[in-house]
Amino acid sequence: MTTPTIELKPSANPLAAAEREAILTSPGFGRHFTDHMVTIKWTEGRGWHDAELVPYAPLSIDPANMTLHYSQTIFEGLKAYRQPDGTVATFRPEANAERFQASARRMAMPELPTELFIAACDALVEQDRAWVPSSGEASLYLRPFMFASEVGLGVRPANEFLFMVIASPAGAYFPGGVKPVSVWLSEDYVRAVKGGTGAAKTGGNYAASLVAQAEAASHGCDQVVWLDAVEHRWIEEMGGMNLYFVYGDRIVTPSLTGSLLPGITRDSLLTIARDLGYTAEEGRISTEDWKRDNENGTLTEVFACGTAAVITPVGSVKSKGADWTQGNGEPGEVTMKLRKALLDLQTGRSEDAHGWMHPLG
Repeated sequence: MTTPTIELKPSANPLAAAEREAILTSPGFGRHFTDHMVTIKWTEGRGWHDAELVPYAPLSIDPANMTLHYSQTIFEGLKAYRQPDGTVATFRPEANAERFQASARRMAMPELPTELFIAACDALVEQDRAWVPSSGEASLYLRPFMFASEVGLGVRPANEFLFMVIASPAGAYFPGGVKPVSVWLSEDYVRAVKGGTGAAKTGGNYAASLVAQAEAASHGCDQVVWLDAVEHRWIEEMGGMNLYFVYGDRIVTPSLTGSLLPGITRDSLLTIARDLGYTAEEGRISTEDWKRDNENGTLTEVFACGTAAVITPVGSVKSKGADWTQGNGEPGEVTMKLRKALLDLQTGRSEDAHGWMHPLG
């Protein structure tokens, strides 16, 4: 089957420049959307077809759409950054494409070819490049996603799907300066189990997490930290982000067990940390390790990482039986050094030694 070419059907009435610029002064996150979107259909026996860039608009969904009933849906998140010379580049889109394919395999969905995934993102960014902010660490957040578009109530993999990309300008995650978050160790709820969908970026994982996030908020915490599903003691993730533990010049992130999402920021930081001279590795960290090593001073910093926030320091921890301040409760030196190194690379202020940036001109 041939890979379709994306047909451009731009809006005749894009948002006025003055209104767009007003939004870009304080875009927040996921509140405003650009003028266009990309849609590509997949039908069993025909493959990918009808690839189009069209004006951003609501979808018409049949009440018996299979996704509404059986949640056969996946998504990704990546960013486009304005470079110092005014051009635009996305960060590691091929890695997002590969993770999207892995999610599709787990959810019994068709795999979108890497070149088509990147072409869809490129087409949208090229068309709506005026929406890419030029201030500091602001960016244009891209949300590729796919869902079953077939109508019917039979419990089986759908035979029709719709892939889409939409975009939203995103301001600095910490506009007033980086602030540590407080976390709640969830001992009653689990995010995922081995053999489940934890390594897939599927909507159901996030829906299942909301009750634990609400529990964290009820205890005065910003985020929930997930523990393993068997022993309820091994650290896995923080909300929708991966975690890192800093032991002086050594940083450790929980190993991928099949129940964790393989974060692209997580993977990037393993390399960046080594470039900066740190020992960076994967391993197992228990709740007991965390508390003990913080108390004896060997665990100097903890941070979470992900596309939206880049790096977020952890300042305090609460659980049913204990609570403690992480380090001195402030962002750590290693945390901030890694955060700056990654953002400098993404925004073109430092050399792209690993060829991670995908320039669009």
